[in-house]
Amino acid sequence: MKGMSIVKVIIKRFRSFPSATLTFDNPLFVVGCNGAGKSNLADVFSFVSEAMASPLQAVFDRQGGIEAVRNRSSGRSYPPNLGLAFEFGPSNGIAGGRFAFEVKALPNYAYQIVREQCLVRKSDGTRWWYDRKDTVWRSNAKGLTPALEASALSLPLIGGDERFAPIFRILSSMRVYSIEPAKLREMQDPDSGVALRADGGNAASVLQELSRGKEAAEIKRDINNILETIVPATKSVVPKKHGNKLSMQFSQEWGSDKNKKLTFNPYNMSDGTLRSLGLILAVFQKPSPSLLVIEEPEATLHPGALGAVLDLIRQAAKSMQVVVTTHSPELLDAKWIQDNNLRVVTWQEGASHVLMPSQATRKAMSEHLMGAGELLRSNALNAEELFSADDDLHDGNLFEDWA
Repeated sequence: MKGMSIVKVIIKRFRSFPSATLTFDNPLFVVGCNGAGKSNLADVFSFVSEAMASPLQAVFDRQGGIEAVRNRSSGRSYPPNLGLAFEFGPSNGIAGGRFAFEVKALPNYAYQIVREQCLVRKSDGTRWWYDRKDTVWRSNAKGLTPALEASALSLPLIGGDERFAPIFRILSSMRVYSIEPAKLREMQDPDSGVALRADGGNAASVLQELSRGKEAAEIKRDINNILETIVPATKSVVPKKHGNKLSMQFSQEWGSDKNKKLTFNPYNMSDGTLRSLGLILAVFQKPSPSLLVIEEPEATLHPGALGAVLDLIRQAAKSMQVVVTTHSPELLDAKWIQDNNLRVVTWQEGASHVLMPSQATRKAMSEHLMGAGELLRSNALNAEELFSADDDLHDGNLFEDWA
């Protein structure tokens, strides 16, 4: 599997998480009851990725404002600050690094950046860093003096600088997907096709973009082969123009007679077929995401097709980090899924927590008494006790002191 770009995320007062630390394996499967907070965990990655490409105010507005994004531990929503920290491993030309920021809510739905840090460690021992408090800037990167605004992050402003570009590229290329079949059925406005939208709404453009270039024939063959594995007899899917709109055309063949062939537009295809195609395109899009989050890939799919979906996830983990939220025991039945590939999101006393599996769960899996799927099916895939671990689950630090 691919080495992990992101090794840890520390969450402070973000949505339903008052405080949490998420560590990674690749791939990582996140389970939990309905309403526990799995989608809120996925929102961490989409929020930061969007913040690298759009003004932070616009990101807050799209998600309901800062009042909706920050955790509310009481009716008055105190303490008022939310923060996120990402720790990076060897990837993208660096030996490691860190990025963190904290945002303070102000009256009348306003906010300000309280602090922001970024550290890049090169393999030759070189370190580049900046540490911003309010609008006061400190850095060892000479010649870098961005015009700071109280409501804007610094990293998007300096992400083009080669010293901090590796961290910026990792964060800006994280992708979160919850494919909506209805969006794939619609006639779509053409776009660049270089990034699949979160709902799959530009799938035709992505498919068209993948049909270009030197590797187009190989990519097309792989996409069609995987699609047929999930949806038998579906031999191919191609983009199709309709004036200034784009759609897709599916071909099905059966028997030894080549004339036994039918073509369909997306309106004639099932939700499961369209969702499967969206998942395939999420994996094959170019450039590849640094981290791919897939929410409930089993939705509307026949249980017999989940083996092919699992193969797709495992293939994706060879070239990117993959996080999957799921309720499906069938998806977790694969024998290669170990306890380190699992995280459990729980809802306790009005707050979400993300934890490792319990010791009993780990023992059952390590001794091959029960697999992850069997444990989930038996309602026995439990989380460890909230404060039993020696890690920094409840007091992880957003920021570090650097010389």
